Amino acid sequence: MQLKNTSLLQSKAFINNNWIAAYSKKTFEVTNPANEEVIIEVPDCDIAETEEAIQAAAKAFETWRKTTAKERAFLMRRWFDLVMENADDLAMIMTKEQGKPLSEAKGEVTYGASFIDWFAEEGRRIYGDIIPTPSNDKRILTIKQPVGVVAAITLWNFPVSMITRKISPALAAGCTVVIKPPAETPLCALALIQLANEAGFPAGVINIITTTNSKGVGRLLTEHPLVRKVSFTGSTEVGKLLMSQAASTIKKVSLELGGNAPSIVFDDADIDKAVKGTIASKYRNAGQTCVCTNRILVQENIYGKFMQQYTKAVEDLKVGEGTQPDVNVGPLINEKSVSKVERLLQDAVNKGGKVTFGVKRGEAGNLFFQPTILEDCNETMDLHEEEIFGPVSAIFKFKTEAEAIQMANNTSYGLAAYFFSENINRVWRVAEALEYGMVGINEGIISHAEAPFGGVKESGIGREGSKYGIEEYIEVKYLCLGGL
Repeated sequence: MQLKNTSLLQSKAFINNNWIAAYSKKTFEVTNPANEEVIIEVPDCDIAETEEAIQAAAKAFETWRKTTAKERAFLMRRWFDLVMENADDLAMIMTKEQGKPLSEAKGEVTYGASFIDWFAEEGRRIYGDIIPTPSNDKRILTIKQPVGVVAAITLWNFPVSMITRKISPALAAGCTVVIKPPAETPLCALALIQLANEAGFPAGVINIITTTNSKGVGRLLTEHPLVRKVSFTGSTEVGKLLMSQAASTIKKVSLELGGNAPSIVFDDADIDKAVKGTIASKYRNAGQTCVCTNRILVQENIYGKFMQQYTKAVEDLKVGEGTQPDVNVGPLINEKSVSKVERLLQDAVNKGGKVTFGVKRGEAGNLFFQPTILEDCNETMDLHEEEIFGPVSAIFKFKTEAEAIQMANNTSYGLAAYFFSENINRVWRVAEALEYGMVGINEGIISHAEAPFGGVKESGIGREGSKYGIEEYIEVKYLCLGGL
């Protein structure tokens, strides 16, 4: 891997501003999904190292919480500048360990850096209140204080932005953090922390544990009494488990879990806009995002016109290794992901689905899957409820607006939804009727640092990003001044 800044490729965990090996000396391999070659080995840490990281974060919190918002903002701005200066190298690391095209990886680095930038300033706007008193001899006010040590547990599909989206508000609020990145993509996290270390964050404020023992380390992070907040991104199944474990010590919890996003194309939509937006949502990161379109609902009287343009757009997508020019779709992350896509496709075909384009595997490599279109989908198929997490467009047909809303909401998930319409009355009706935390209207890419990211129902609790995101990392304290 050719990097300008070779210090970004780290092979150690980071605790209390020290790069360390696992106490057991065990390591695990980080591989490139495009060719399944080993990039590097990193420490396979366990309970002892995690305990040390928690203790370091707890000790650092005693002083970090007393720094001013201005001081914290200064360090975060230095970190932001370093991330942007090293954006090309970070993108290369991401493409190598995660597989997404290099241009997409560069976009994620910029997006991830925007959270550092945003929360560096938002931390200076954590305001309390003076509350009108019910009695002249008292004064009532509130102040906001950092919650404490934060555990951040992330997924592999956004290895830069998922880290910064969680720890930037924590740091800005005055919290310290212990990060457990996924075993599939630890290198981006380690590179980010290398830059944070260069920016000058004090010892113990940021700690990172690389491990294959997700279950054991996750249990310690969620049950440890010194950890006061857990932020997790991953499956709903694992989120429920972590939430139950965090309940043992009544921690604050933010969960960004599974999605089942519909993209609805109404008969009054701008077809060009609908095709472009749906392609962007569906095939970004080879379909491996929690906000990817999972079900495409097309009104029957424009079905033929939409599918003609949509199929052409899918056919034009280029599959390949992420550093190759003009590649749109990289590999899936591992064999398990490919097998899942194949299982869901086979189930859909068995239940009446018709593949009209695609279903080729392995032409560019074992973990590559050709963008695929599946028509005649229905609600009996497993993919109607289960995330595909791959480059497969599942097409459903509907007749009326009411039917589309019913179909879209007929799921236990509620993270993101999309729809396309040029009718302002319909825009308001549908936007309010969809049971989702985020709704893209005539737009397939909706994530921004300034906007709240999160879902309803079984898609999670809490919000990341925006002014709401920092509230997840603070406690409100009420002060009553008497005897006046």
